[in-house]
Amino acid sequence: FEAVKALVERLPPPFAPVLRRRREPAVRGSPDLRATLRRMARTPHTLQLVHARARTELPAAVVLLDISGSMERYARIFLHYVHGLIQRRLRLQVFTFGTRLTNVTRALRLHDPDAALAAAAAQVPDWHGGTRIAASLDEFNRRWARRVLPGNAALLLVTDGLERDEQGDLARAAAQLRRLAHEIVWLNPLLRFAGFEPRAAGIRALLPQVDRFLPVHNLASLADLGRALAAPPRRPGASTWN
Repeated sequence: FEAVKALVERLPPPFAPVLRRRREPAVRGSPDLRATLRRMARTPHTLQLVHARARTELPAAVVLLDISGSMERYARIFLHYVHGLIQRRLRLQVFTFGTRLTNVTRALRLHDPDAALAAAAAQVPDWHGGTRIAASLDEFNRRWARRVLPGNAALLLVTDGLERDEQGDLARAAAQLRRLAHEIVWLNPLLRFAGFEPRAAGIRALLPQVDRFLPVHNLASLADLGRALAAPPRRPGASTWN
């Protein structure tokens, strides 16, 4: 397991860097006229071109990770994965949910992976318990979405979709999240089964609101996320399996 954790921590980011309008100084690149003129104003007897290049950065993202009993074997490995991404400066906000929502982003900023996961676990009162997806999405929509979802941020929803709370309105909560998020990527370990069909009510409630529906159950599926997310999205409504 230690070897697996080390591999997961080094997996590549799922999103490709994007170019920003703002440029940054560089030894090589195209001449930056404005920066050159500013330098000449400070040192008028020196003529030296300033070069700049387009600035690239990894896009922001939010992770909502199901830590209920049915997700136990996947949740810890995925936390190691996002810990490795945060250590490489990916702009991630990470929340866990089972019966309640918990923001564990600060804990995952600790450099040591075991210390980071221990700190996250200490914050989370509902490890390996029940699942209240609707209530957790409601809380995220109400308290966090507008604070942590900038305009181009993707939301990674990591859950098997097996809702246990019959009182929640998952379809309504998911529809509201759809309005708040730029893109929703649902990562579901149940997709490892070749004959998967969305029979559970929770899965059918979530599917119409997501942009991508991808497997996440082993190292290969984590490593393949970048390629899968680079492909054009195909919204996987429940009718896909009808």
